[in-house]
Amino acid sequence: MNLIALYSGFLYFPEDKSAYIPAVIEFAILLLLCFLVFKWVKRISKKQANKAKEIEDRILHERQHNIENSTQE
Repeated sequence: MNLIALYSGFLYFPEDKSAYIPAVIEFAILLLLCFLVFKWVKRISKKQANKAKEIEDRILHERQHNIENSTQE
């Protein structure tokens, strides 16, 4: 069996190139949505990292304070 004949039904290249316009529009919209979701996730991640850093700093400060208090007693 010829390999080209096997894939001839799968691949479709229309003669009228205006058939590509809806696909290009859909691709552009999806690409924009992907970009916006990526930026949104990145922003949320940055906020969570800042909160985690604040909590870490507070815990380390409290631990240092407790160590200083225990050595003074």
